[in-house]
Amino acid sequence: MGDSQGWTAAPSAAERARSALAAAWSCAVTADGGREEFVGAHSVTEDGRVLLEAPEDSRLLAAAICAPRGETSAVLEFADAAPVPVRSRIRARLWMAGWFVPEDGRLAFRTTRVVLRGASGAVVVDPDEFAAAAPDPLATAEARLLTHLADCHADAVERLTRLVDPDSLHGAVRVQPLAVDRHGLTLRIERVRSHGDVRLAFHAPADDVTRLTERMHVLLTQAAASCPRALQRQRTDGDG
Repeated sequence: MGDSQGWTAAPSAAERARSALAAAWSCAVTADGGREEFVGAHSVTEDGRVLLEAPEDSRLLAAAICAPRGETSAVLEFADAAPVPVRSRIRARLWMAGWFVPEDGRLAFRTTRVVLRGASGAVVVDPDEFAAAAPDPLATAEARLLTHLADCHADAVERLTRLVDPDSLHGAVRVQPLAVDRHGLTLRIERVRSHGDVRLAFHAPADDVTRLTERMHVLLTQAAASCPRALQRQRTDGDG
């Protein structure tokens, strides 16, 4: 279930795909009729090419060596999981179709098709746009930033709910930070049997952690000037 919240600034599908790839630590590879999981074995070049260090006993490596033209068709899958424990933790999945070729002792993946599936459905990303896009500047720091926000500043997260439409907070039992990028912060609103996401846009892009801190302070200042929303009223009534 998704909740509506007015905002316009957001990364493109190509940027979201590159961010998911940049932050991913593991990937699943389906090739030659089998599926293998690789953890900490891949790297990504500036143009989005995946380089895989497959172990010697890997089925994928054997298939690449034995391939007639030295090319092994494959599908790579990367899961974009929220760093903070929430319901439905997988935020998106990225699939890349193409083939592997041996290159300098590694397997280099040549992409022919990119598909990103998120909460709003699947989007086919043009391979050239994917190669030209840059990951969000906060992508590799996002996990640390969100876990710190959730673990050490739960009061600030609750304060930010003052910026959320009251209808989106109806029946809310918990709010957690779900995602952050240079354009805004997304909150996951959990209810007893459902959940929804709302996005709080920054007034200007946050291209590094220092700017992100300033953007968060602006949101919190705006929240302080707003009337308490349903979540705060529920907590207050419960304390009484």
